[in-house]
Amino acid sequence: MQQTPEEIQKRGRQGVIFAILAYTIWGLAPIYFKSVAHVPAFEVLAHRIFWAFFLVLILILITGRMQRVVAAFKAPKLLIRLALAACLIGFNWFVFIWAVANDFMLDASLGYYINPLLNVAIGMLFFAEKLRRLQLWAVGLAFIGVAIQVITFGSVPWVALALAASFATYGALRKKLPFDSLTGLWLEILLLLPFMLIWFMFFADSDASNMLANDWQLNLLLIMAGVITTVPLLFFTGAAQRIRYSTLGFFQYIGPSLMFILAVGVYGEALTLDKLITFAIIWAALALYSVDAARAHRMATQAARHARRDARREKKLNAKA
Repeated sequence: MQQTPEEIQKRGRQGVIFAILAYTIWGLAPIYFKSVAHVPAFEVLAHRIFWAFFLVLILILITGRMQRVVAAFKAPKLLIRLALAACLIGFNWFVFIWAVANDFMLDASLGYYINPLLNVAIGMLFFAEKLRRLQLWAVGLAFIGVAIQVITFGSVPWVALALAASFATYGALRKKLPFDSLTGLWLEILLLLPFMLIWFMFFADSDASNMLANDWQLNLLLIMAGVITTVPLLFFTGAAQRIRYSTLGFFQYIGPSLMFILAVGVYGEALTLDKLITFAIIWAALALYSVDAARAHRMATQAARHARRDARREKKLNAKA
């Protein structure tokens, strides 16, 4: 059924709201991970996987996606590739949790600023995507920014690079897999779950590892790890269904920007000269990238408008004939 212009506008507004909510939650997530910083990072990761497993399973059942899950197990080659993606997202989650707990939030912010530029580079190297001139300049500037920090100051932003590389590679793998975001997420969690259970049963020995001995406040915080994983993804999925993916990309800077503000303004991480120079160059690269994306989006919108107008004109001519 064709939607009216008013319905399209309403869905568009909803999409914008969902996108803002998704990236805002991701940007404020360090507040939560700081609250459980006394719990080992791998243990927090295990709780994130445990509780997200149950929450996403409920959503899978409610939305009638279980048949898609069953179908996935009939394609072992796809599951192997999804397992690799699961390892990458698990690694990304672990590094992020560790970084926040150990006062590397600025580096985490830098990683998620670098990520869209790395996505562009991966598209060029592995998907034969042609880069426009401003995109090339943006990727080149990002490389220069990291190189200056390494060569001039002798510090390698390994947290930022690990987060950006793992998430960009994960995205590239998921792009080629025929799973919607919710089904794919639950399958990834399902594939990681056995390893987390083995670790929890035989290797976890922290003060918080026995939930029966914890107070209810700590247990509630640990269970919230699943909520932090699931809720922003639902908002993101809702946004992706309502607005163009290219438009959605303009909201992706909300997350790292909020992390940057939290790191410097709330948690007092030092914005040293090497980090400041790297951030400045990456921000310049992102400005070029955003200008190019806005221009490409405007040209695509105009082309689509002209195509619709030409189609209507041709339809009228055919009707007259």
